[in-house]
Amino acid sequence: MKEKILEKATDMFLNLGFKSVTMDDLAHEMGISKKTIYTHYENKTKLVEDCTSHLFCTISEGIDHICSLGKNPIEELYEIKKFALLHLKDEKSSPQYQLQKYYPKIHDRIKLKQYEMMQECVVDNVMRGIKLGIYRENLNIDFVSRIYFSGVTSIKDHKLFPINQFPVIKLMDDFLEYHLRGIVTPKGRTILNTIINSNQD
Repeated sequence: MKEKILEKATDMFLNLGFKSVTMDDLAHEMGISKKTIYTHYENKTKLVEDCTSHLFCTISEGIDHICSLGKNPIEELYEIKKFALLHLKDEKSSPQYQLQKYYPKIHDRIKLKQYEMMQECVVDNVMRGIKLGIYRENLNIDFVSRIYFSGVTSIKDHKLFPINQFPVIKLMDDFLEYHLRGIVTPKGRTILNTIINSNQD
């Protein structure tokens, strides 16, 4: 039952927001009593904590799997973006913003874990890209990985990028293209253009 509560709560939090969903909503949606939820989770904060950790692990495992496939580094970043979007819905409810505002400690903890995981992933991606001659040799790898993380975090800020002006999927595509165009060689640009053109078909 705990597993089912966790999965349903994660789904609802992502679709409707961490603040918006109450324990009553969750109980009603699952057709169980609130008491049943409280046997597994003493309060909503514990549930939010578990849901964010669960989601982080799911996404980390998926990204690890994509990285283990040994794809071309440019293609790899597009695969990761596609996978993350699938799990994070389209963020209409601003779950990220609600988490930051109402559960700042949980938000900061997850952000740190995200940074550590992404740092490793992006550094590896850049190093392989340089070896393959598709990223420029003179890149400051540490700078590129940090600026990439900073950008991924910033585009989730709906004050900076209002959803009515910047739909999530288009925004992520634009950001990824912006990142890659800054680091590719002419050989890498050809691969990037091919991927962008095939995504528009």
